[in-house]
Amino acid sequence: MKAMVLAAGLGTRLRPLTDHRPKALVEVGGRTLLEITLERLKAAGICEVIINVHHFAESIREFLEAHNNFGMKIAISAEEVLLDTGGGLKKAGWFFLDNGGEEPFLLHNVDILSTVDFAAMANQHREKEALVTLAVQERATSRYLLFDENWELCGRRFVKEKKEWMVRAVEGPRARAFTGIHVISPRMLKMMGEDGAFSIIDVYLRLAGQGERLRGFGADGYYWRDLGKLDQVEAAERDWRERKW
Repeated sequence: MKAMVLAAGLGTRLRPLTDHRPKALVEVGGRTLLEITLERLKAAGICEVIINVHHFAESIREFLEAHNNFGMKIAISAEEVLLDTGGGLKKAGWFFLDNGGEEPFLLHNVDILSTVDFAAMANQHREKEALVTLAVQERATSRYLLFDENWELCGRRFVKEKKEWMVRAVEGPRARAFTGIHVISPRMLKMMGEDGAFSIIDVYLRLAGQGERLRGFGADGYYWRDLGKLDQVEAAERDWRERKW
């Protein structure tokens, strides 16, 4: 199994920590976010990874070289302009289509800290013959993904805007917060007709509306934290000292 780590963002919400370094190299518990993510992937048996870079890209290259790629096979997908999650994945798609490209791969945001079981996600993905499997939780968020009674994606809810985007008619959909962790079948890459910078969630909703099977994976029992803001980094540091992750 291969993986992609999304690490190209500017990290503006993490300033001043990101004034002179990319968010991937912000530290928590004495390790960078990138190191933590790569070690989690390696522990799950994933040793082939592609990382998209943009902001302070050379710093990430130098960090990986200094650590001998953490004993992994790592490729870099450099973005001259930010391509968002969908565009970034599409640009790096070649990495997953080598040698026939049939094995599902993991997509993981670098600023997500969790103990979500990647193997369990991949197993469910295969058993349900899903196109995409999304780790989701029952917690408060400003944007929910909506699922039907079979845990198949059917829409999205925007709390602040007080609106819903339904791609299939479902009564009483289940609203869950996305964790930023995906398992994807490579055949989805050939379904991405969008160009430039675009959101992967928009692609998912389009495909769900076309009848493709995109499923939720319940991740309520795992530790999870979004490290996109300074207060969350500080909270994760406290959690580390308390051995919560």
